[in-house]
Amino acid sequence: MASLWKHFCILVLHLHSSSSFHQRPASSSASVIRDEGSKTTMRNEENLFFTGEPEKPRASQRKLLQTAGAAPAFSPLKVLSNGEPCILFQARKLSLRFEKQRPVDLTELTFSPQKLVDTRESLCQQDRATLVMRFGDVEDLRGLSIRFQLSNTFYESSGQWWFSVDQVSVSYNTSEEVVFNATDVYAPAASSYRCLHVSSLQRYSGLLLPSTEHAQRWAITFIDFQIQAFNISGGRFSPASDCTTVLTPAILMGLITSLILLLVLAYALHMVVHLKHIEHDDQKPDIYFPQSPEQLDHCCEESSTEKNVM
Repeated sequence: MASLWKHFCILVLHLHSSSSFHQRPASSSASVIRDEGSKTTMRNEENLFFTGEPEKPRASQRKLLQTAGAAPAFSPLKVLSNGEPCILFQARKLSLRFEKQRPVDLTELTFSPQKLVDTRESLCQQDRATLVMRFGDVEDLRGLSIRFQLSNTFYESSGQWWFSVDQVSVSYNTSEEVVFNATDVYAPAASSYRCLHVSSLQRYSGLLLPSTEHAQRWAITFIDFQIQAFNISGGRFSPASDCTTVLTPAILMGLITSLILLLVLAYALHMVVHLKHIEHDDQKPDIYFPQSPEQLDHCCEESSTEKNVM
């Protein structure tokens, strides 16, 4: 019995020592924090004891929390003249495609901070400007470049200057060139021009029209397009003049739906009028027309008899 009680006491002491051993790191860490001085005491105590505010993620953790596939926000492409910007150009996406081939994405080459695009051939004048972007060799395209032709014109009817994009041309393989004529890409000279889609594709309103049959085989698309030339102040875009398209897909579907409803309403009104006409015809009394002189005399005799009776 004594030996059993001895073993029980040893077991209790062993459990107590093991529990003390597991609690020691936290207490020793707290003691180290207190002994280090006022420089790190508060910071480490906040890490040891949860205060209800989660710790901010590090830079590497923030990258993992970003939305997958989010487009990077690039700064506008600037063309300088005498040290001052004379052309500003920006787009969320710039793509080029030949027929049914895979599109070539030129967004990062154009707006990357590494300045991979060459704009040294661009030119700025008082009434004309040219934006030249040379990309070099991109996939199967050798010596690829895109050129914007812009003009600045004074209109007496409005009493102000307006700038417009006249042409967008794509050059490749040294001698090949396709030209797109821009339509309705203009804004007051004191403003910038912005449009969600500026493209040669008809589903995007087709603001860029191919000038030749060969150009029709190419498709160029700018998404979140914004450009400004002339009268740039502070190196930033002026308030934007947004593009307006008369027949957007939503407006077109609304017009078609309204037309269908009008046709149904017109048909329903026609059927109502026709039914009323039929009911009116059913309420008319039957009129007897005699077919021979004898029948006519008989009718006259009956009529005179009825009058005598009355």
